[in-house]
Amino acid sequence: MKKLFFLLGFTLSFSAGFSALAPEPTTDTAHWYMEHSYDVLQYKLEVDLYENYSTPYPKTFSAVETVTFRVDSTLSSIKLNAISTSLEIDAVGLAAVTYTHTNDTLTLQLDQTYSPGDEVEVEVQYHHLNVADQGFYVSNGFVFTDFPPEGARKVFPCWDRPSDKATWDLTAKVPISVRLGSNGMLADSTIVADTLWYHWVSDQQIATYLITWTSSNIWNINVSYWNNTYVPDDSIPIWLYKKATENVTNAVAKIPLMTDFYASKFGPYPFSKIGFATVTSFPWGGMENQTMVNLRPNGYTDEPLIAHEHSHMWFGDMITCGTWADIWLNEGFATYCAQLWLEDQNGYTVYKNKMNALANSYLSSNPGWPVYHPEWAIQTPSANDLYNVAISYNKGACVLFQLRYVLGDSLFFEVMNAYATDTSLTYKCAVTEDFVAITNAVTGEDYSWFFDEWIYAPNHPYYENIWEMEDLGGGQFKVILEMNQTQTNTVFFKMPIEVQVDFNDGTDTIVTGWNDTNPQTLEWIFDKFPSNVIFDPNRNILLKHGTTVVGERDREPSGFFLRQNNPNPFRDLTFISYSLDRSEHIRITLLDHTGKTVKTLVDKSHVQGKYQLTVHGEDLASGVYFCNMEAGKTLRTIKLIVQK
Repeated sequence: MKKLFFLLGFTLSFSAGFSALAPEPTTDTAHWYMEHSYDVLQYKLEVDLYENYSTPYPKTFSAVETVTFRVDSTLSSIKLNAISTSLEIDAVGLAAVTYTHTNDTLTLQLDQTYSPGDEVEVEVQYHHLNVADQGFYVSNGFVFTDFPPEGARKVFPCWDRPSDKATWDLTAKVPISVRLGSNGMLADSTIVADTLWYHWVSDQQIATYLITWTSSNIWNINVSYWNNTYVPDDSIPIWLYKKATENVTNAVAKIPLMTDFYASKFGPYPFSKIGFATVTSFPWGGMENQTMVNLRPNGYTDEPLIAHEHSHMWFGDMITCGTWADIWLNEGFATYCAQLWLEDQNGYTVYKNKMNALANSYLSSNPGWPVYHPEWAIQTPSANDLYNVAISYNKGACVLFQLRYVLGDSLFFEVMNAYATDTSLTYKCAVTEDFVAITNAVTGEDYSWFFDEWIYAPNHPYYENIWEMEDLGGGQFKVILEMNQTQTNTVFFKMPIEVQVDFNDGTDTIVTGWNDTNPQTLEWIFDKFPSNVIFDPNRNILLKHGTTVVGERDREPSGFFLRQNNPNPFRDLTFISYSLDRSEHIRITLLDHTGKTVKTLVDKSHVQGKYQLTVHGEDLASGVYFCNMEAGKTLRTIKLIVQK
């Protein structure tokens, strides 16, 4: 979606995306989002932009819109988003007989009560007011739209949520000197005297925030072709809109290669056109409008930016995030795909250095919230929160890097391909649970634990590891590594780990294991003298802080135990046992899957002994919870499941 300047860029499963993870709607607006009773099939817009390209560059235009929708439940009226300070309604027609336009909502009364399955057309005649609304932009001969996350409602009445995709039909009246691009293919263009009518049609469904028209009276168009590797006799046109002074040589050469690469990983290029335009006064680095990407000025020289935006055609456009809580499926994926392209072109070391940089950027500016916010499925956050670079882009990309580490290359790319080619998702929407389910199906294992940690929980692990060596005699040496996760603001992170052991003869070896309890001790025996131990030497766990020191291990934490609750899952009541081998202040808290503290269960000093804690579940919603026991610097964690 929106890329900050200089940044590298269904059927929707509401039963999983809302009931299991999202809070109940709390406002009327949220309520009618949830009770959406129709499915938009097409937005057809006839718009007069003729006066917008010359001084004084007015921001007003007139338009006639036809909305075709299919009824999902019996209705006699529909609601559309329409910003009152941007749009003024002049009249309605077809099946719409009267209207009200208040509080940014256009309510259309229909000519009868319609039943599920009926297809209905309504017409809205309106004009855009002469206001700068960050949806419709007019500046010195450039006229374009930019909609994420919900700006389409500033330009045409619509159901402005990512879950409802529709086809698009645009007829735009402009001066003959103007070049205008939009989503889909150019169906025809008609010239009468000094006036040009463009007719653009997208037969592929589009989320409203990915709809655009972009135009200028100083553009040239460079047209080349990508030879479709899946259909050898087919060529996909590449339309590059540019100023005469802009050099597109590198873009013309690279875009077909990028398309080959992404198609080899994720399946066929999903659309009938590849389109890019560089736009003066564009407020971001780039925006992945479906088949019509807008770039900042001189964006054709920014290969990482193009790689990011182009990968969105698979992740974001063909498969669109079903709710804003799932934004990482767009931005995290595109940020990571740009690095995959970097790896393909320049090798693993360059790719890894860039991934390290993305991780460092996250670690230095982490706002402390999870990648997945269930409330964002209902209430749209601010653009700054939604497009937070540290979380939605960088952490999302690093999570995919770590998933590749956990699965291995073969399984990882099989998962990515299966997700991108799943016919229940292509040209529709997906939620995070869909990607988790595909990961589990491809691997044949349950990797929910991975996503619980890295997507649904906030922050990241802090490792305070200690190693020591024991001389066993006879030329045998034991390396003992005690791993301690000391974070208190999130969950315990289970992960496979690598450890590099250096020897005094200048050689080294890498051993592996699992960190699945806290603390945890691993031991290895070698036939030469170990001189150093390096935890995660290749930084495959990108998202972490940590130290590993040599010395006498602190044995005190080993006597603190937090045992799995019983029963688990539970509904109303469960029991947790814990024990201490010395006196200590104990704090036990219950956290939800986002890392937010739900309740404090224990917060007091204890003497040595065994204890049992009763946890009542009457006030807990169904879902996954984590129980943390803090004893000094020691953290113990168990996972609880509430089922009702």
